[in-house]
This record gives sequence, structure tokens and C-alpha cells, in this order.
Amino acid sequence: MGFMSRTKEADLKKVAIHNLGCKVNSYEAESMELMLKNAGYEIVPFDEAIIADVYIINTCSVTNIADRKSRQMLHKAKKMNPSAVVIAAGCYVQADEAGVKKDEAVDIVLGNNMKINIVDVLEQYFKDNTADEYVVDISHDTEYEELKIDKVSEHTRAYIKIQDGCNQFCSYCIIPYTRGRIRSRAIEDVVEEVRRLADNGYKEVVLTGIHLSSYGRDTGKETLLDVIEAVNSIDGIERIRLGSLEPRIVTDEFVSRISSMKKLCPHFHLSLQSGCDKTLKAMNRKYDTAEYLKGCEILRKYYDNPAITTDVIVGFPGETEEDFKITKAFVEKVHFYEMHIFKYSRRKGTVADTMPDQVDDKIKTARSNELIELANEMSAQYRSTYADSDLSVLIEEKQNIAGKEYYTGYTPNYIRVMISAEEFDKENVCSNSGNGNIINNIYTVKGCGLDKEKLHIIGMENYNG
Repeated sequence: MGFMSRTKEADLKKVAIHNLGCKVNSYEAESMELMLKNAGYEIVPFDEAIIADVYIINTCSVTNIADRKSRQMLHKAKKMNPSAVVIAAGCYVQADEAGVKKDEAVDIVLGNNMKINIVDVLEQYFKDNTADEYVVDISHDTEYEELKIDKVSEHTRAYIKIQDGCNQFCSYCIIPYTRGRIRSRAIEDVVEEVRRLADNGYKEVVLTGIHLSSYGRDTGKETLLDVIEAVNSIDGIERIRLGSLEPRIVTDEFVSRISSMKKLCPHFHLSLQSGCDKTLKAMNRKYDTAEYLKGCEILRKYYDNPAITTDVIVGFPGETEEDFKITKAFVEKVHFYEMHIFKYSRRKGTVADTMPDQVDDKIKTARSNELIELANEMSAQYRSTYADSDLSVLIEEKQNIAGKEYYTGYTPNYIRVMISAEEFDKENVCSNSGNGNIINNIYTVKGCGLDKEKLHIIGMENYNG
């Protein structure tokens, strides 16, 4: 492990944080940033043009590729400033603690459920000039790590971590080993944080967790429904989204209650992983395709054409060509708005890693490409149904796209809309927003068709702020 040549704490001001992985990781990176700011550190971009004194890589370990990216970013940080303190934090640390400790690019090892101690960890390091490891056996940790934020890097959407850990133990997944058992955040802390964000101007929040559907099962108190209802009552918040849900949570009772909350966006990510019951059983998923389809039907019963998105793994051990065809037929039947397609990645320590009939990578790639093509077709079809509609759009940013400036934002069902900045500004719609800004305000925009890739709606007339 390297050692930083500067020892005066006053010199140790610039910190660069690079986040990898899921939205829970993003939230934790934002929280570490806030703690460091409050302790007097200057947060700088993770950029080769800016030399930092401390680099924090918030790592991911969901796949082998994620492990490799984590190692690459740790080495990149040390290369950017060989005398800097490099901290490896998060899931990759939990998955391969011994390997990370041996990495000469790493000065401090910080596991999950220890990120809340980031300021103390740095102070101790600068005090005694020695490297240390801060990793707990997370499998026995039952306390929620109470991280907090009041601002996020995104202008309009804030991800709120309300849950950690997973008890599912799907046969392919390393996450229960890197994140530990389920732990739920106190509902009063969630409400307090969302109120702070609303006071700071955020209009949209996303409730997220490692296994969001299990919120409250560890405490036996509130449920996910209770949290949604509490956030729905907070003034200033205009949109609520949910992170990934398990299909079994989607019941008539659940959807009838959430459909009465007008702030909740009709955008639901239901994790599928496979459309073949044989493969689902081998994955140790807790549902079959009939139950999954029933959940989608319930959502469509209470919502008019909701956006249903999912994840699918191809090339799971033992997946035959026939199994893959069954999966493809099932996802066509559901007709998702969007699908995230992953090639199965072997993870040491999981049940699936030792399964026979591992699928050749070339076959995984071919199946992945086939489903990606289908996903693009279904997504374009879904978007096209709104191409000539009045759309409620929360403007997020101004972008230069192919040489032309657009305001871009999302509808409640997460369709991206691009609006000509020239025409938008010409109409002086900012005068209708109440605060003189276009970004972070909601407008009704007339859709005028899809772009040439059929991935986004173009809206260029009938503005109403």
C-alpha cells in the first residue's frame, strides 16, 4: 500500500469521489461527500486535470466486469496522483477483502456499513500515518447505517435510500454476501430527509434500496406502503418513483393503494431475470412466470398503460436454446417498456458458480443481442403511443444534441422528451414557472413524434408551465 507524503491535515483538502454501480451506491457516495464537505474538505471532480489529495472509489461487485472496473478506477486514481490517499469502499471490498488489501494502489479499505465513518477514518489515517482496514462481517450486522443527504448532484431527481441488505440468496447473486441481511431505515428519518430535499427545491424523489420490497420485514413495523404514503404527503414533492420491486409485492391491495397517490409515477421496474420457469427455479427466484404476469395485469388494471421495465439474465447455467426461446416469447407477451439485458456472470461463492452446463460466452452474446434488439423494438412501440399526446415533462437539463440545443426531461412514465431550446426560450416560458427557471419545472408539452432512433419524443409546441 502506498503512503501520502503530505502529513499536515491543513493541506489535505481536495477529495475526489468516483461511484460505480447502483443507485444505493450513488446515494452513499453523495452522503460521504456531504460529510466530508461539512468537515472542511473541498470536493473536486474525479478528473485527470484536477489533482486531488484523497480519492474515494465507491466500488461495485455485482458482476466480474464490475470487479474489474473497480480495480481499474483504484489504479487510475493512484496514477493520477501517486502521493494521494486512495480509499477502496463498498461492495468489491466486501466481496474480496483479502485481494483489495494486497493491492498496492489502495491505502484504506472501507467496507459497507462503515462509510458513515469516512471523516474519522481519514483523520485517524493522517494522525498516525498508517494504513488500516475498516471492514465488518456484514452478515451479522442488523443495524441500518444512517447516512443522510440534503442535496444531490442531479438537479431535479433525488434517490433516497430507505433499505439495505437482501435475504433472497438467488443462486447467481453475490449481493447478500456484500450487503448483508435486510435492514430498514426508520420512517421518520426518511420523511425528515425528503422534507430537507423538498426545501432545497427537489421535486422528484426515488425510493430505493438493495431489496426495496422487503422494507419493514426486519422491524415488523412500517411497510413500503407506509413509506410511500408518508412521502406522498410532503409538500413540495411532486413526483415519487420506486426502485426495483419484487413481483410478489404487486397485489391488488398494494396497487389499489398506490394508485390513489397521484404523486406516484406509473413507472414500475419488476425484476424478472428469466421468462422460463425451469430457469427461475434454478435461479432460486421466489415466483414463476404465471405469478409475474398476474402482477403486470394488476398494474395495467389500475393504471392506463403504465411503464413496466425489467432485468433479464441470459446464459444462466443450464439455459438451453429452447429455454431462451421460452424467455423471449414471455417478454414479448408482457411487452415491456424497457429491458436491461445482462449476460450471466459467474461469481465465486455463489451456488450458480458451481453449477454444471455453464453456457459459452459466444452463445450468451448472441442471446443478449437478440433480446436487446427486441427490447428496442418494444420500447419504440411504447413511446410511439405517446408521440402525439400532451405530455407532462419535468425539465432536467439543457443539452447540445447533434449540434442543436434542447431542453430534456422525463414524463411520469419515464419517457425522455427533447424540446427545441430555441423555440422554448422564444416563448419565454420561464415567465410561467414562478421562479424564472425552466430547469426543475414541469410543463405540459405537445409531442410531435419520435426522433430518428425512435428512442425519444420530440416536443415543440403548446407550452404550458
